[in-house]
Formats: sequence, C-alpha cells, structure tokens
Amino acid sequence: MAQTFKEKYRRNRDTLEWYDALAVAVAAIALIFTFAVRIVQVDGSSMNPTLYNGERVLICTFLKPDYGDVVIIDSYIPYGKPLVKRVIGKAGDTIDIDFEQGIVYRNGEPLDEPYTAEPTWTYESVNFPITVPDGCLFIMGDNRNNSKDSRDREIGCVDTRDVLGVALWRIMPFSKMGAVE
Repeated sequence: MAQTFKEKYRRNRDTLEWYDALAVAVAAIALIFTFAVRIVQVDGSSMNPTLYNGERVLICTFLKPDYGDVVIIDSYIPYGKPLVKRVIGKAGDTIDIDFEQGIVYRNGEPLDEPYTAEPTWTYESVNFPITVPDGCLFIMGDNRNNSKDSRDREIGCVDTRDVLGVALWRIMPFSKMGAVE
C-alpha cells in the first residue's frame, strides 16, 4: 500500500525535529564546556590525600577562587605545567609558616587544615612572612612536603588571571566520584 504524500511529510518532519533537538543539545554542551566548565587531569602527588595522580576533576571557569578552594593554574606560568593547588592566601593577606612546628598562618591566625597529608616542614626559596600582592593568590599543595607551590620563587604568588578554574567535582575514577573538598 503506497503512503500518501501527507504521511511521508509528517514522518520526515518528525525525524527533522529529532535531529534539530540533537543539534541544539550538542551545541549547548559544546558552549558549556568551552565557556563554563572543563575537565582537567591531576598530574603528580602534590595534592595527596585530596586528589591523586591521574584523577580527573571538573572545574568551573567563572567562579572566583576563595580560601580553601582547589584551583588549576594555567601552564604558561614560569613553571611550565598546569598546577592543581589549594588557595591559602588572597591579595593583602600575610602568610607565615612556622617550619619547626609545621603550622601555616594567615594574618597571624593558624590555619585549620584537615586536608593536608602532614604538617608543613619543607622550606623552599621564599622568605616568610610574605604579603600576597594585589591580584594574586598564595597556593599550596595538600601534600605539603612534596609540593612545588607558592613557597618556591619559581612559582611564587600566582596572578588570578592565570587561574583556569575552581575544582568542583572529581569525575574519575568513578569509584571516587564526588565533590572536591
């Protein structure tokens, strides 16, 4: 039995509407991953025990970093590789570290840092106390004694414009999927 022109037209229109919806969804996902979120792979052990080498995190590119946030720093800084670190200080803060007791101070107050692997014993090349310049962040890894971070002159205080985003969600491995804290 031959289909009428009207039946063929209706079937083709339904198919085209489905393709339209698919194209809009793909475009929306592309825009979101271009301007709002990205997926970044952790490289190294400097963020242990919070994040481990090879894990992947979803970052939000438009959030302003705050104290305690895990941030990703762009690779074009002098160090040359993307850094995954925690925000310890912001512009105007004075950071000091008592390397004998392993305590980090911000504006004279000791930080409560349950996320660190161990106390901060390792001194690098920056002299303390240090005041964070305008438009910059002082960042440190959670694995303090095995982390190249703002304590090293090669990295120092990083410009907020070099922050790619704030880590929100660990997406791989699936067994550890969840919020980055």
